Amino acid sequence: MNLLLKRQLPTPEEVKKIYPVSDNLLKIKKDRDEEIKKIFTGEIDKLILIIGPCSADREDAVIDYIKRLRVVQDREIIKNEIFIIPRIYTNKPRTTGDGYKGMLHQPNPLKSPDMVKGILAIRKMHMRALEEAGFSCADEMLYPENHSYLSDLLSYVAVGARSVENQQHRLTASGVDVPVGMKNPTSGDLSVMLNAIRAGEHSHTFIYRNYETDTKGNPFTHAILRGYVNHHGEPHPNYHYEDLVFLEKLYRGDDFINPAVIIDVNHSNSAKKYEEQIRISKEVLHSCSYNKNLYKLIKGLMIESYIEDGSQKPDENIYGKSITDPCIGWEKTEKLINELAEYRVEIKKKFKIICN
Repeated sequence: MNLLLKRQLPTPEEVKKIYPVSDNLLKIKKDRDEEIKKIFTGEIDKLILIIGPCSADREDAVIDYIKRLRVVQDREIIKNEIFIIPRIYTNKPRTTGDGYKGMLHQPNPLKSPDMVKGILAIRKMHMRALEEAGFSCADEMLYPENHSYLSDLLSYVAVGARSVENQQHRLTASGVDVPVGMKNPTSGDLSVMLNAIRAGEHSHTFIYRNYETDTKGNPFTHAILRGYVNHHGEPHPNYHYEDLVFLEKLYRGDDFINPAVIIDVNHSNSAKKYEEQIRISKEVLHSCSYNKNLYKLIKGLMIESYIEDGSQKPDENIYGKSITDPCIGWEKTEKLINELAEYRVEIKKKFKIICN
């Protein structure tokens, strides 16, 4: 085999001993987990925002950004209407396999991969978000076996469009104790996504990190709509009113435990025109204002946002600017969050829903 086994990586247990989570931080995460789950069951009426940079490329800028989110989250109207889960995405799928694959691979984007340093770096960054801003965050499950390195820190996990058909991702999701979002595949076939959700809801026995493993099923596995590409490779959205009504109909036709969807407002939904995320976010809420079933089904938005607008090459070294997909900058982000909260208040008045 053309594989060079370079070195043994530390186990999740070893890494957790190096960076242990205090009882106080575990309590913060537990409380956040419970609130998030109640949003998915409908017991709490708030809009989840999974928001942050496309990739968490440098710790200082990411923590700076997350501290800014904390200030926004603590405002009264935001506290009542929005539940922020910062996205700290530390491993990135690449369409061709080339390019920056995230902090897990390269703690320094300008240096060679070092996955031992990367494992320690991503845990340290997630811990700082919890310690310094009180946020347990979201990350993508690119490698299912690596989830255990962060399992005591994450409050949300996403399975990407290229991973959603993979059995190991589906079965691992069934053993995760926080909500797991299954993206529609790049083809747009919703049956693939719904099958992944069903698999995540069920219990399984399989091999995980060299153990025969049993899971109980995850009742908070749900859909993420991110748009798709046609057979010509052209992007097409699936966030419009008709798309959402169709998904609601598919959910209603089966016995899913907690029907829910998060709308990813970037990727193929925006054709990677990052500033369109603002318009798309508002359009999704507008759709909710017309249809109470959609208001109940749509639990949140996924937004790519950072300190600076746009993107850059890794060697440009502009603080707080994405080195992967372009993001909306901080001024646009703060304004958007406020506008979404205000819009939700108006929608509640229309539906005569008692505000929190």
